[in-house]
Amino acid sequence: MVLDIPDNMYRTITRTPLPSQSLSNLNEAAVQSLAQQGNPQFNQAAIMEHATAQQHMQTYATQQNLEVPKVNFYPSRHADPRKARKHDIKQAYRLLRPTKRSILDPRRWAWSNYRYNKDSGVCVVDGCDCKKLIEYDNLYARITDDESGRSLWEMYWQNPISGETEAFLARTGVTSGRTMRGTYCPEHLHLYHLLCTWEAEQEKEEELRPSRFRDKMKKGVSLVTVPISAIQSSDSAVSVPELVQKYEPFFQEIERDSNQTKGINVWHIPNPESGMNDITMIQFDMRMFQREAQEQQAAAQAAFNTVLNQQAQTLAPTPVAQPPPPAVMTNQEVAQ
Repeated sequence: MVLDIPDNMYRTITRTPLPSQSLSNLNEAAVQSLAQQGNPQFNQAAIMEHATAQQHMQTYATQQNLEVPKVNFYPSRHADPRKARKHDIKQAYRLLRPTKRSILDPRRWAWSNYRYNKDSGVCVVDGCDCKKLIEYDNLYARITDDESGRSLWEMYWQNPISGETEAFLARTGVTSGRTMRGTYCPEHLHLYHLLCTWEAEQEKEEELRPSRFRDKMKKGVSLVTVPISAIQSSDSAVSVPELVQKYEPFFQEIERDSNQTKGINVWHIPNPESGMNDITMIQFDMRMFQREAQEQQAAAQAAFNTVLNQQAQTLAPTPVAQPPPPAVMTNQEVAQ
């Protein structure tokens, strides 16, 4: 006889969690159902990006015949969104902590207690060779944030001031602690980005608590509420047909992407009498897309090799100049 035991009862009786399914194996209906439960910040777009990262890394492992680890992260389905987010943050910290050496390994207690902490091209969690991932296909540039539209390569592998390529270095405490020499693979880096987003949202909610205002008042900080009224004249308002309003998110996405690539061109033809926009044309240039992809891959490979060469020069010991040996005099020279 087979009993249909609910999940909560199963966890209570066996004291063991249920086996979780990989996000890359979920269909679209399961992803949509999962996005409507648990953590509200882990929406459908974020789940799809994380599943895409898993699929790309597994595809690369199959084609290149390499062992690429998979992050076993599965979001919480708790009914309370705050508790679900708290559970996701705790799980993300557990999965992103750098791997330590065995307790029996003397190197852990001597000078190096972390297993993958020698090269900025190696993941500190699973030891994945990120350099080969970038050479094959820069997966960091293919995983983007659903809100800003920026890729992981732009947010974490480029200097925000100079714009030059700079390897992302992990920390011993994930978001705090000592800076290490290793990095995160694309899948772990996307989970790190989600973790920072969840903590920022949690901190924003905690700032609205009355206790935080009382602490600020004790520090001598006064809060002043300034009303701001936005008045728009009815004469300047432009009426947009309802049929066009539903395409507004699409045009916003096109405008944002056209500023980042030359393969998308948007033309606005205004009315010469009223000055309003009458015709909008959008062009997709596939040749420009392919050219930019090749240039980006070549630039990423060159920049990554430069980072590795700089690190090798930094870690290489400086040769010490040895003094010349003293001259030895022969018997004839002594006799003279």
